[in-house]
Parts: sequence; C-alpha cells; structure tokens
Amino acid sequence: MAQTFDTILKNATLVNHDGTGQRDIGIVNGRIAAIGSLQHHSAGEVIDCTGLHILPGVTDSQVHFREPGLDHKEDLETGSKAAVLGGVTTVFEMPNTNPLTTTPETLADKVRRGHHRMHCDFAFWVGGTRENAKDVAELERLPGAAGIKVFMGSSTGDLLVDDDEGVRSILKNTRRRAAFHSEDEYRLKERENLRVAGDPSSHPVWRDEIAALTCTQRLVRIAKETGARIHVLHISTAEEILFLQDHKDVATCEATPHHLTLSSDDYATLGNLIQMNPPVRDRRHRDGVWHGIEQGIVDVLGSDHAPHTLEEKAKPYPASPSGMTGVQTLVPIMLDHVNAGKLSLERFVDLSSAGPNRIFGMANKGRIAVGYDADLTIVDMKRVETITHAQAGSKAGWTPYDGKKVTGWPVGTFVRGHKVMWEGEIVNPSLGEAVEFLEALPKR
Repeated sequence: MAQTFDTILKNATLVNHDGTGQRDIGIVNGRIAAIGSLQHHSAGEVIDCTGLHILPGVTDSQVHFREPGLDHKEDLETGSKAAVLGGVTTVFEMPNTNPLTTTPETLADKVRRGHHRMHCDFAFWVGGTRENAKDVAELERLPGAAGIKVFMGSSTGDLLVDDDEGVRSILKNTRRRAAFHSEDEYRLKERENLRVAGDPSSHPVWRDEIAALTCTQRLVRIAKETGARIHVLHISTAEEILFLQDHKDVATCEATPHHLTLSSDDYATLGNLIQMNPPVRDRRHRDGVWHGIEQGIVDVLGSDHAPHTLEEKAKPYPASPSGMTGVQTLVPIMLDHVNAGKLSLERFVDLSSAGPNRIFGMANKGRIAVGYDADLTIVDMKRVETITHAQAGSKAGWTPYDGKKVTGWPVGTFVRGHKVMWEGEIVNPSLGEAVEFLEALPKR
C-alpha cells in the first residue's frame, strides 16, 4: 500500500549500524518512518541522493560557543551555523562561559538562548566545582544537561578542580558519565618557566605528556574508588591510549581531528593558530592516538571547537589564548582520512554518531532507524574541495586548515527532518532544540 511521507531521500548509500547499502529513507513529522525501497511511495519533497552517502547525524560532543560573556568571538547562533555547514547535527557545548554554567539558572538561560535560535540540536555541559559538588546528581539531570564537566588543568575560563579530594567530591555524587579535561595542574605550574616567549612550539614542552598521563591515572583511580563513569576529553598522548585500554570499565575517551591531523612540525607555519590545551604534539603521539582509533580504544570524536579572534591569537606566545575553530571541519577532515585509508567510513560513523549515543545515552539519536529523529549527514565521498577561511560560519572567521585540499565533503544536513543545510547554504530557519537523555527523561 502506497504511503505518503513529508520527505523521501532516494538512491542513497546508507552507512549505519546494520551495514552499508543502497536504501531510501522516508521522513514523517521529523522522525524516520521507513527505510528501504520507496519508489512506489510519494512525498512532499523527494531528493535524489544518487552518488551520495547518508550517515546518521554527526554529534560533536565538545564545542565552545562562548555565549554568554565572550560572544565577540562566537555565539550559539554562529557556532551552530558552522556546525550544520559542516554536517554536524548535534553539539554538546562547554560550561566555561561568563557567567560559568554551574547552576540551574545558568543552564536554563543557555537552553533558552539556544531554543530555535541554534541551527542544530544541543546540550550543555554543567561545570563541576567544589561549591556545587553536592548538587551534581540533580544538575546533571536537568533539561538540556549533557552531564558534568570538570577541568583538572587550567584552560580558558575560571573552572578548575585540580586536587584529588575536589574531584572525588564530584564523582561520588555523579550518576551519569562525567567529562574531564585531564592535565595535571601541579605539573603545569612547576613547568611554566619552560614556556619560551614568542615560541608556541614550546607549548607542548610546558604541557608535556607526563602532565596528561599523570592526571588521567589519578582520574581513573578516583573513578574506581567512587564507582563513577568518566569520559576523558581530547586525548593527546600515546601513553594515555595505552593506559586507558586497560580501564575501559570506567573510562571512555575522545580524540580530536587536530590531534589526528596536525603535529608539532606545523608550529613552524601555523604558530599560535594551533596552540591548544592539551597541545598538538609530535608525530609519535599523533600515531599513538591513531592506534587508539584503530584498536577501538577511542570512543568518540569531538572537535574542541574553541574560537578566538585572529587579533587575540596574534598576541605573542604565551599571551596568545589556546583554542582553534573545528566544528565545521570535523567531517571533511575525517572523511579525508577515510579516503586516505586511515579508518573506514563505518568506523567514522561509530565515532561520530553511534559512539556518542552509546556512552551518553541520547534519546532517539545516533542511528538511522524507524522512530529515531531524522538527523542525517549527507556526504559526497568523491568530492574534492579546498578548505578556506571564506567558508567559515564561525564568527571567528578562520580555520587552521585554510588551503588544505580534502576528499569527501558534507553536502546536506538534516536536523529532525528539517533540511537545514544543502550545498553550503543554510536553507531553513534555525529550529534547534535541547537533546533528551535516557538517564534524565522528563515525566510525561
């Protein structure tokens, strides 16, 4: 019996949890309503996707969109515009804004700011502090909360919990998976004198691999003592990968495109533009993170999109701030690695949609399945493009990959059935909504 859909995407190659193959997708009321051969059915809009691959919508679970307080360099609207231009359908935004996202009121304010203003769906990490440690079980279950995020090493903003007892006070109260910036603040303070004025290549000398490994070892120990689940963000060292492979019972981890693509060799040409916390390191560490991808140790990808203006980045090191843009280039950079044989397209899907769904428990997201949100990332795996500053949707207006030629490109972004981006253009109004999580579903 013929069925009528709102939208049919036909003749695509679907890459999903059940394999790769040519199938059509029918969408009704923002949800996937049918998968298969739909040539005898009708729709308000039929889009021919011949030659294209459709992936479950990409989730970037670590972005800094700077609103409120720092929105001269990014805001929720511009950051989410960059996301959907890059094929990203959902983002988890970080708490180091001004004011910090550490209370029910500041979280609710962000959710209100994002609703139908952001182009993609969203959740917000709540900053864990010594002051709110007793309340984190309630905070992490509030509408729009991705969970609790803790900075164990200083970075942009004022959130810092550097001691074991402070971390323990948070983890003993969490019920969801908590995320961590894992660098040992004590070692960073001891080594500040190793920073060389005007030389950003000294950044990974100061924030060395021992600072990262020591902190991750401390964090895993505390997680096991408290029976907590943890997520280690932006893994940057080979040693952390080898350590975490033996602690997957409590710890998941994230890799970033810049730690998989850039190396310390690039400071010579890119300088402060690739200054990040934790740093871009030498090729040995880049290879070590790739080992984590290849062996299944790494669970998700996150861009750590953390924009600053070019004027701010031009300050002489170490006055220059750490952070770079990345949400718009996550998909094309990783598809280029797929085409280079560094990982399969199926593994990319695991890292960018199935993985976030598995470890964070998003409701109705993370796979192409009937009843799930029609969040779709549509890509042309053969398309060759050059990444440029001019393409940037971010208010910051620049990318460290300017001039880089890549093979594989996002051509369409659907968020809950709405065609938001097509061929590099925003084609519908912003309709982003807060993600719901299985461990915090509202009573209905």
